[in-house]
Amino acid sequence: MTSTTRLTVAQALVRFLSAQYTERDGARRRLIGAVWGIFGHGNVAGIGQALVEYATVPGGGTASAPPVMPFHQGRNEQAMVHAAVGYARQCGRLSAHAVTTSIGPGATNLVTGAALATVNHLPVLLLPGDVFAARPADPVLQQLEVPFAGDVSVNDCLRPVSKYFDRITRPEALIPAALQAMRVLTDPVDTGAVTLALPQDVQAEAYDWPEEFFAERTWTVRRQAPDAVELARAVEAVRGARRPLIVAGGGVHHSRAEEALAAFASATGIPVASTQAGKGSLRWDHPQDVGGIGHTGTATADELARTADLVIGVGTRYTDFTTASGTLFTASGVRFLNLNIAPYDGHKLAGSPLIADARAGLEALTEALLPHRHRAEPAYVTEYTDDKERWEYRVDAAYEAEDIDIRPTQPQVLGVLDELVTEDDILINAAGSLPGDLHKLWRARSRDQYHVEYGYSCMGYEIPAAIGVRMAAPDRPVWALVGDGTYLMMPTEIVTAVQEGVAIKVVILQNHGYASIGGLSESVGGERLGTAYRRLAADRTYTGVPLPVDLAANAASLGMRVLRAGTVRDLRAALAEAREADTPTCVYVETETADTVSGAPPAQAWWDVPVAETATRPSAVKAREEYDRHVAARRRHL
Repeated sequence: MTSTTRLTVAQALVRFLSAQYTERDGARRRLIGAVWGIFGHGNVAGIGQALVEYATVPGGGTASAPPVMPFHQGRNEQAMVHAAVGYARQCGRLSAHAVTTSIGPGATNLVTGAALATVNHLPVLLLPGDVFAARPADPVLQQLEVPFAGDVSVNDCLRPVSKYFDRITRPEALIPAALQAMRVLTDPVDTGAVTLALPQDVQAEAYDWPEEFFAERTWTVRRQAPDAVELARAVEAVRGARRPLIVAGGGVHHSRAEEALAAFASATGIPVASTQAGKGSLRWDHPQDVGGIGHTGTATADELARTADLVIGVGTRYTDFTTASGTLFTASGVRFLNLNIAPYDGHKLAGSPLIADARAGLEALTEALLPHRHRAEPAYVTEYTDDKERWEYRVDAAYEAEDIDIRPTQPQVLGVLDELVTEDDILINAAGSLPGDLHKLWRARSRDQYHVEYGYSCMGYEIPAAIGVRMAAPDRPVWALVGDGTYLMMPTEIVTAVQEGVAIKVVILQNHGYASIGGLSESVGGERLGTAYRRLAADRTYTGVPLPVDLAANAASLGMRVLRAGTVRDLRAALAEAREADTPTCVYVETETADTVSGAPPAQAWWDVPVAETATRPSAVKAREEYDRHVAARRRHL
């Protein structure tokens, strides 16, 4: 007779999650490391009670015996997902966090975070409360009534942004749903946000669970080897190329393929450009590293892309920033070789697919090329090496900041930080003008130093993600770089960092508005409408004096130690002090525009933002003329 244990659905789920593990390359670790939560009537008596139950079991909660399921208190549901995503990325997708919310707004606040996780192929388990399955009271507080469908709730908003979704309307339905959820979370192709919607009555309902459900399970994160036929085609493609270029994407990091990529590049002499997600795949000073590629890339990488006859994409989705909206890879006869674990991405741009784990694929390709002693032509190596050296002079010029009493530019802030950090430091950013400056200028010293979320480019990601990263790497300095616009989106988790003693470093760059979008608006005829944080002028435009908003005081009011830096000299001292701090610390600096001092180099490739086809204002007419010129250069790759 099968042995059973009587538990509520919520208790069973928490106990099940505590027994799930991942394994890759012989290393085993817990799959769900903790649960984030904000409680309301939709989850407090279910998941909330279960977390109490399993954080206080005999021996639980002590230094020698940690809780069965650790819990972290959040302040905003979206931010909790961002923290979980930061944790998962730092863990190489081998460990993740869960997020529980009440019904209604708590659940819908998950949507943006879920989209970010899924777009970036990063695992997070979402456990939103849901309305009563048995419908004893209908509607309940915060329930959305849908007249044409009684089985729809606001949680259905999570369906399109989840890689797996299920609503647990009966206790026994949890068993197959939970197993499927773990399968998706650990699948390197399909991972992303996974949602188990939990009706509040079902959460608290008891059931006799088979003990087998709670047995430890180890989910192997597979390394798919390349197909022999595809590998042979890849070898011939590489051997036949005169100007090959590698585009390293986020899949290099997810696979921990950095060493394999370095070995392949060194053996062949093929230059390596990186996407935002792939930056750091090679150290900046590796001979084959040529920097970022695409709209925010370097002149070196983008010129190589324009003349490449073979583009070797490794773990990249070829987003529009990478391809410069189809205007970058334009050489006659250019071909694509796509090493990717996802067939969907492996077949993009009419490329020849090499469907495999990035590390396994690179190792196999390196080994297959060894008998041929294949190397890029010496003249090509000299060309990109010299171009890279010239680009580094431009980086030096943008970074240059004498120890004087003037406001720094944004690139100078990065330059001062560049002088200070070691390979231990981790930098986090997601939106605004910083991703462009970082992609072009930052000198990544380690495989995981550069953490820019640019798949969804979500304002507000940085601070909560820094908390998650620091939880995964508690002994490393973690910097969240934010502009004033981004800071105002989501500063709430500063309270969480203070409460839990998570010693993140937040750098606030105050430029009084949406600087990145302001520049874009000006370039497409939008005349910077609504992009400055200023008082309304008499003509109802936002052109008055800057708003009297003190972000430093705000951060301090949330419990963070704040260091104000008014000059380059102050900045250098403040950043050094913050780096050594063992409590959450903020450096606040007002930045100068690049009009009077050296700024970052401009975009080295185009990006398609459609411009009004008809307009009366001269700025829009001129912008449309420029747009038509770029569109004419676009090349379609099937």
